Amino acid sequence: MQRQRISSGSRYEEDIGYSRAVVVGDWVLVSGTTGFDYADMTISDDVVAQAEQCLKNIATALAQVDCTLDDVVRVNYVLPNGNDFEACWPVLRRYLGKAKPAAMMITAGLLDPRMKIEIEVTACRGLI
Repeated sequence: MQRQRISSGSRYEEDIGYSRAVVVGDWVLVSGTTGFDYADMTISDDVVAQAEQCLKNIATALAQVDCTLDDVVRVNYVLPNGNDFEACWPVLRRYLGKAKPAAMMITAGLLDPRMKIEIEVTACRGLI
């Protein structure tokens, strides 16, 4: 089975040594993704805006391998401040409400203090 690597162009991928996503067969594993706009490496101060940008970044990675957010079967959310999570729910529901993946949210520190949420997903192509 072959492995395909997807890059977003984020400097973190090169600096740390990982891929935005890895595809093995029909499985697409997307690394923890933050709210940076990779075009200009800016990030909003607002957790809800960051959640939206995370999901846009994830959708972009998935699209590169003919996959969508509707193919997501698992999602992990990481927030430094767990109290911020509920404010993100409407955005999460808008992007993942059709897929309704298995989910987990944990509270933990993130690499950069500007980061207020990080989202990791697993998707499977060809689901009915």
